[in-house]
Amino acid sequence: MDLQLNGKRALVTGSSSGIGRGIATTLAREGATVVVHGRNRERTEETAAAIREAGGIAHLAFGDLATDEGAAQVAEAVAAQTGGVDILVNNIGGTESYGGQMLSWFEISPDQWAATLQQNLVSAVRMVQAFVPAMREEGWGRVINISSGGGASPPESVPDYCAAKAGLNNLTVSLSKVLARTGVTVNTVSPGCTRTDMFERNLERMAEENGWPDDYESREARFMDLGIFPCVSERYGRPEDVGTLVAFLASPHSAFVNGANYRIDGGQVQSVN
Repeated sequence: MDLQLNGKRALVTGSSSGIGRGIATTLAREGATVVVHGRNRERTEETAAAIREAGGIAHLAFGDLATDEGAAQVAEAVAAQTGGVDILVNNIGGTESYGGQMLSWFEISPDQWAATLQQNLVSAVRMVQAFVPAMREEGWGRVINISSGGGASPPESVPDYCAAKAGLNNLTVSLSKVLARTGVTVNTVSPGCTRTDMFERNLERMAEENGWPDDYESREARFMDLGIFPCVSERYGRPEDVGTLVAFLASPHSAFVNGANYRIDGGQVQSVN
């Protein structure tokens, strides 16, 4: 299927690595002009270079979207290089205020809660306010918010992250109603456990503590056997899996999909919707 993304302009926040990189790479492969965003200049430039080497078109934007100043920097960089965006993928997220550890309720301070909400939820608000008005004027656009299975089915750990992602799910539905009959759709994609650098580091730490094998596949299987995050597909996701779904939602073919939350977790979340 031709996704008809040639000539479309896409900003993928937090796309220097992990799921964001998988999304940016897939969109570029389908013909979109992609703005790769990050805070680490070296990683961001490397991702853009890889896209270009594969025949894609990639630009760069730097800035901390947890701040108004950083968001303004990104908006200015996008305007200067592409004149705007047709596709906004709000992917930036995580729990960087405490290093991505699996902390519990009483280990996370209120300040860390606030930082996580800024990074995962308010960052998306900033990008929506920066780019969606122009989409509405043009009569076409796609907003895709990258959430998490934890937004609908939270575990005991990382409650701040899961609450922020639940807020992002809610934001999607609210914004889709505001943009009704404008040609701009808003949807959520909720990955389960995915092979990112952070996930690999966590598995490496657990492997050292428990004497697991050195290869990723064996560590993934051992972690899955713990039963904390079981998955009926018997493997966890890859960034490219998420990228494929996002590319469809970014395309004109998805015009009748709006205000929805698409799980891409291999059956990890035990839910009927």
